[in-house]
Amino acid sequence: MLHFRALTAPTSFLFFTGKGGVGKTSLACATAVGLADRGLRVLLVSTDPASNLDEMLEVTLTDRPTPVPNVTRLSAMNIDPEAAAESYRARVLERLGPDVTAGERLTVREQLSGACTTEIAAFDEFVGLLDGDMGGFDHIVFDTAPTGHTLRLLSLPKAWTGFLKGNDRGASCLGPHSGLKMQEDRFQKALRALGDSRRTTIILVTRPDHGAIREATRTSGELDVLNLSNQLLVVNGRFHATDLTDAVAVALERDQDEALAAMPASLARLPRDEIPLLGFDIVGLTALRAVLAPANQPSAVSGQSSAEPVDLPGLERLVDDIARDKHGLIMVMGKGGVGKTTIAAAIAVGLAKRGHAVHLSTTDPAAHVAFVVDGAMPGLTVDRIDPRVETERYVAKILASRGRDLDEQGKALLLEDLASPCTEEVAVFHAFSHVVAEARSAFVVLDTAPTGHTLLLLDATGAYHRQMTSQLAPTAAGRIVTPLMRLQDPAHTKVILVTLPETTPVSEAASLQQDLRRANIEPYGWVINKSFAVSGVRDSLLRLRLDKERTQIARVQNGLAKRAFLIGWRARPPVGVEELRMLS
Repeated sequence: MLHFRALTAPTSFLFFTGKGGVGKTSLACATAVGLADRGLRVLLVSTDPASNLDEMLEVTLTDRPTPVPNVTRLSAMNIDPEAAAESYRARVLERLGPDVTAGERLTVREQLSGACTTEIAAFDEFVGLLDGDMGGFDHIVFDTAPTGHTLRLLSLPKAWTGFLKGNDRGASCLGPHSGLKMQEDRFQKALRALGDSRRTTIILVTRPDHGAIREATRTSGELDVLNLSNQLLVVNGRFHATDLTDAVAVALERDQDEALAAMPASLARLPRDEIPLLGFDIVGLTALRAVLAPANQPSAVSGQSSAEPVDLPGLERLVDDIARDKHGLIMVMGKGGVGKTTIAAAIAVGLAKRGHAVHLSTTDPAAHVAFVVDGAMPGLTVDRIDPRVETERYVAKILASRGRDLDEQGKALLLEDLASPCTEEVAVFHAFSHVVAEARSAFVVLDTAPTGHTLLLLDATGAYHRQMTSQLAPTAAGRIVTPLMRLQDPAHTKVILVTLPETTPVSEAASLQQDLRRANIEPYGWVINKSFAVSGVRDSLLRLRLDKERTQIARVQNGLAKRAFLIGWRARPPVGVEELRMLS
């Protein structure tokens, strides 16, 4: 058994967080199974809108604890954002009392229809698990969404406290303020439970690479600001080469060593555990039990990997195909940690290299696109949709238009309403809509947030579309074009799904593709990133991983993607304009 504090000295609550793709779900599941195998009653909960606990545990989950077959004393559940939002709406409407008219109830229900309501409702479900007798469980293990989404959820109590202070009037997208105040104490109590080192361990997971460590450092600092300093750092995927003649293996180990040696002091001071890189897919109970028990892991033998080459074009072909249209929106989507930002930046640089004007932006709260480009080139503009900046811009615009004719009392009420954290949701959506429209006459490449966060933005886009089209009379002159309609138009928008050649990222990309198709958005193509299949590896552990890769590449190529493109593993992630030029 590896020395892993979350398993050997567990607190009541174990809260796994970190950048997308670092292995939070694998480690959370392995820890929950390990604790249950020791005879403890464990509840495993996902707060990720794009949860894949079902696949990991090989059981269909709901928003209620479900026993996991073949693991006595382990139950698991997904917090369903939509179900949580409907339950939240019902509770708010119930508090209105018998004197409220049907019209007033309808108004409140409409106010509770936004993505912000969904977000706070999911957080409310999460809070309920921290506030009580734990339902008879000895431990509750939380598998969270990627850090940008999770930090926003954890900051909501502080934001709403400021908004509600001295404000008993009116309503917001979360319902009447008086009802919200009833939740305030409960939310603060939950944050105190999270920050109590006697009850909770916050397990900050990272990979041993520069990008993931940079994100973990930022996350650790933001958790400290929220008084959540009871952190354990887990470095997942640590690799040591066994074949020193394999240049890929030696380079991988060297890069990990350099990244860990350069770790900022604020992160290095945390207690730290390391989990080795594994040669098998972490899906199913057998694999999960082997994660933290080296004796149960498959032996790393040389194997006889198929020598048949993988016949897929590279990123240069994709950029050539996109460039033929002269303009358009390219949205790069996928699970966190698969390399969306690198792919988006490479596409943008490739288009600029071919002589086109390109605007590269991002909706990701972590916003690493500037780090990846790290330079300038003619025709390329790089920025981000910054929630704080967009909110300030939106508030100024509303005050200028709606506040111009108000008296002082009216302006004060308007300012109170605009102080709502839900204003950020609206402001970001407006900025996103502007970027979508801009692609009518130029190339816009959009690096999106990890899947769950992006789906919330698309939900807001769909809600706006329904609102606008419902208000348009059938006989009205002209035609309204909403952002959703532009996303659905293949002549305007190309959605690129990025994945790694591994089971879980491919499954999540396939699930995202289904969600997009339900919204009548058809993905243009898939990019399979960081593949050893074109790297010529000889190291025994890496060859074990290569065998699994080929299965997933075939799965994408033969059943999921209309167009598939392959990018090989690189010793160093491509950073800077010149590196991105070579990639594209």
